[in-house]
Amino acid sequence: MADTAFSKLSRRGFLLSAAGAATLPLMPQLSLAATAGDNRFVTIILRGAMDGLALVQPQNDPALKCLRPDLWLSAEDGLLDLDASFGLHPGAAELMPLWQARELCFVHAVATPYRGGRNHFEGQDVLETGSIEGRALRTGWLNRALSLVPRSSSRKALDITAAMELVLTGPSDADVFAPSSDFAMAPDELQFLQRLYGEDAGFETALAGAVTDGAASGSLYDDAQRRSGIVETARLAGSMLKADYRVASFSINGWDTHADQKTQFPKVAGDLAAALSSLKESMGEAWANTVVLAATEFGRSVRQNEQGGTEHGTASVAVLAGGALSRPAGPGTGTAADEDAGGLGGRVLGRWPGLADAALADGRDLAATGDLRDIAAALLHRQFDITPANLTTKVFPGLSFEGAAAYL
Repeated sequence: MADTAFSKLSRRGFLLSAAGAATLPLMPQLSLAATAGDNRFVTIILRGAMDGLALVQPQNDPALKCLRPDLWLSAEDGLLDLDASFGLHPGAAELMPLWQARELCFVHAVATPYRGGRNHFEGQDVLETGSIEGRALRTGWLNRALSLVPRSSSRKALDITAAMELVLTGPSDADVFAPSSDFAMAPDELQFLQRLYGEDAGFETALAGAVTDGAASGSLYDDAQRRSGIVETARLAGSMLKADYRVASFSINGWDTHADQKTQFPKVAGDLAAALSSLKESMGEAWANTVVLAATEFGRSVRQNEQGGTEHGTASVAVLAGGALSRPAGPGTGTAADEDAGGLGGRVLGRWPGLADAALADGRDLAATGDLRDIAAALLHRQFDITPANLTTKVFPGLSFEGAAAYL
């Protein structure tokens, strides 16, 4: 048994162990926690800097076609109409039933407080800790929130991989599972390894051999296997949430589209859509009391680059899903617009800054008009009745609840 297991993991295991902590975010992982009550909350971290302009395209902004002549989509290209102003990338077409059921919405032009050197690891630390201090804070905002859930009687945790995601790291218990250790890699993960160890002749040779053998066997780099692994993760999360757990977090990698974005983006957009569809299916009736927040560390540049991709940027789009979005937060708690619409679902929210040169951040990025922490705080208040005072002092220190109120 030991020899068989080693044989299966040798190529993937070698690459991960050689890369060490720097590549740890590439590993699939699912974290869960149990609280009292029927409401559920799920975070999905979209690692690699997801291009919000590609997922939810401003179809009436005249600047986009000039800035992205090869990446801009029209209805003839399959762009799916969401409303008069925005369209959904056809790679995420599986999300349309959720949209039509008002169980899906998007919040555009949002970002974390991170305005550093557009570094993935720094950006993810800020995203997961909920603080500009990043990893120095040492605990994740979702873990800090667990201790504040009223009437919470159980906070056990479950781990499926070598290390827990930072967002659920902290004193409150959270279980971690790794659904598969032979998870197929995304194109951006291979590119990351090549850039990181490009000057190491020994590793470069080993990587080239692993890529060749893995491509031949379908074990290292295979779209179908990768999608299957993501669906497996989502279904596992759904089955646990259907039972005793109320909070879950997992990641979807592959969003670092520096090159050939036209080919790469539809695949990873499809991964996200498949994950949300599988999560709903596996949760059954529990989906009605669920809210999902999918967010990325930062967006991408507005202009396409010479490699047919985009560079690291600032603002992106947050994806919200779940049956709980189809109804108001509660009597007297929703805004008038929210209650008239029956909930947050079926809308593109946020303040659109436009893509004119004068409106761009640093002359190159979609400007942030909203704070991701506001969205997370509103959803935690909505689902678990965590007080605004606790949210702004203990979960997201220094945050004003005024911004969060817009999503209630």
